[in-house]
Amino acid sequence: MNNLSNGLMLALAGALLLTPDTLLMRLSGLDGGAMLAWRACLAGLVFLSIGLIARFKEEKENRARVASFGFWSLVICQIGNASFFAFGIALAPVAVVLLAVATVPVIAALLGYFLLGELADRRVWATIALVFSGILMSVVGDIERGMNTDFETLLGACCGLAVAVSLAFNFVIIRKNKTVPFELAIGLGALTAGCTAFYLWPAAWQVRGASLIYISVTGLIILPVSFFLLSKASRLTSAANVSMIMLLETVLGPLWVWLGIKETPSPLTLFGGVLVVGALGFFLYRQADLPALERAGK
Repeated sequence: MNNLSNGLMLALAGALLLTPDTLLMRLSGLDGGAMLAWRACLAGLVFLSIGLIARFKEEKENRARVASFGFWSLVICQIGNASFFAFGIALAPVAVVLLAVATVPVIAALLGYFLLGELADRRVWATIALVFSGILMSVVGDIERGMNTDFETLLGACCGLAVAVSLAFNFVIIRKNKTVPFELAIGLGALTAGCTAFYLWPAAWQVRGASLIYISVTGLIILPVSFFLLSKASRLTSAANVSMIMLLETVLGPLWVWLGIKETPSPLTLFGGVLVVGALGFFLYRQADLPALERAGK
């Protein structure tokens, strides 16, 4: 397998692992502050551990890389990603937040063009359009079921959009700066966001029992492993490809919620999910049949 194929497979594995994340967040029953504190701190510690173990032999080189603009840009992206996603899920229905997050491949494709000179081809844009249409159908299906559209829902959607911007920058920066220790940057950013949340929401220290178990699974396993795979993938294939595949989480996530807490999706929601999965499946199949140079859009 070449780099592009490896990148697509890593992105697919990361996206699939990420799908139960929203269910576990909902099952924890935590508010935005407590959710951010625990998720970000736990994931940050795992990322820092991975980074330190992987890089301890390159101490001198790492000092220069840690002082770079790319490294600190990743730190800021991770602070934004961790913070906005936790508050978005706490404020608004999952589908609304995930619809806003679904803009990430468009943003990533534009950033990839302006910052890296990588022009997404027609196949990529067509798949992005189909995927976004499917996610839009899913949200319309939720609205038909009587989903509230109040100020908190709007605020949650804005948080989701901020997550999309953070993720797009994250993947593009990692692709542009292939030697930057992204594990350390993501870990530092997540830990900063989490510790700040513990300081601002002292009640987060009172989390116990099942809530702590649910949030620990997502913070110690799902988040760090999935984002490690997605970040690795962005060094092997374009940021637009990685972010588009990650959108599997936006349709499979609500299905996990359906299975876990019996929030039954509407037929339109299910049809939208089938459209997303089908479009991404066809895209991956077509990518496997194209010459490597053509697939890179060059």
